Amino acid sequence: MTVTLPGPTLGVVGGGQLGRMLGEAAAPLGVDLVVLDPTPECPASPVAREQIVGDFDDPEAIRELAEVSDALTYEIELADPDVLADVSEEYDIPVNPDPDTLRTIQDKLVQKEALVDAGIPVPDFIGIGGEKDLKLAVEELDGVMLKAREGGYDGRGNTPVQDPDDAADALAELGVDTMAESFVPFARELSVIGVKGVDDVATYPVTETIHEEEILRASVSPARTDDGTRNRAREVATEVLELLDGRGVYGIELFETEAGEILVNEIAPRPHNSGHWTIEGARTSQFENHIRAVLGWPLGPTDLREPTVSANILGDVDEPEEATLYNVDTILDDPNAHLHWYGKTQARPLRKMGHITVTDPAEGDRDALLDRTESLRDGLTFVEPSQ
Repeated sequence: MTVTLPGPTLGVVGGGQLGRMLGEAAAPLGVDLVVLDPTPECPASPVAREQIVGDFDDPEAIRELAEVSDALTYEIELADPDVLADVSEEYDIPVNPDPDTLRTIQDKLVQKEALVDAGIPVPDFIGIGGEKDLKLAVEELDGVMLKAREGGYDGRGNTPVQDPDDAADALAELGVDTMAESFVPFARELSVIGVKGVDDVATYPVTETIHEEEILRASVSPARTDDGTRNRAREVATEVLELLDGRGVYGIELFETEAGEILVNEIAPRPHNSGHWTIEGARTSQFENHIRAVLGWPLGPTDLREPTVSANILGDVDEPEEATLYNVDTILDDPNAHLHWYGKTQARPLRKMGHITVTDPAEGDRDALLDRTESLRDGLTFVEPSQ
């Protein structure tokens, strides 16, 4: 294809921090962004040409988005794949990743079944139809992680169940359709950011992800594991990409087990928190490559520039309050540290408010780089220092 500038307009369902970073990547390419989000003045609105205020699955709002866009994508799985498919046909406008892929990934049980059918390794899992099913699963798998089939993120929608007698309470707590997954004795958690273009598939270097309370706290790239494990992780991620339809970036979360296996945990059909490091640490960020891919443009190189650690800035408040971040000077004073603010006006407990990334031009000790990054991150606070 021949690319000319000014570029096309890309419509994005979702206007959170991912939409904001898509907008920041789109501008240098000459691409305009229009975002659809129910929150007025959403985080992406300052960098988008326009925001349409509406629910992620509102058919009329998505039609309004399609009318002013040359292509559609989404940055949140709450988009409605049926509506996206209908709008794509009605307006003759491409939607990527494919709505069928979104439909598969939205339901964790369907997602796991599709992976198994393709011969891709996953943890043991069981669909749960009621209390009896869950009790049997807990006994068979020696304890499980009970997961909401749809809508869970950052630990929401997950609850561990170790005792069959706790089954009823766990099901009542989630209150939705669920699946049970075995606990994986993992050595570390990994992530591969993959991207599908018109004719090519690429993966970024394997990243190690560090979670606490099921919320991603930091990522280390490349992962602190051996070359064989990294190669196997990229092989499994490539198999996942071959299974899924539609162009764009995919976040593929993996377990490296204590026995050395690679198992797929979950997939996100969009840029992913574990790939934020690519903005400074890779030759092309995941956000730029998502834009290139969904528009059918050539992909940018995914090579590592230098070892990189990224750490999330989470709300450290006890109750929701107006967001003011303190001690920012410590990040600005570090020549290899980079600050990303998501523009959210309210800090809430453990809410993702931004992230910092620290690169290592000397390509030294990644343990030390992680310690330094976490120390810088931990010095930030939304609690006003005492006078």
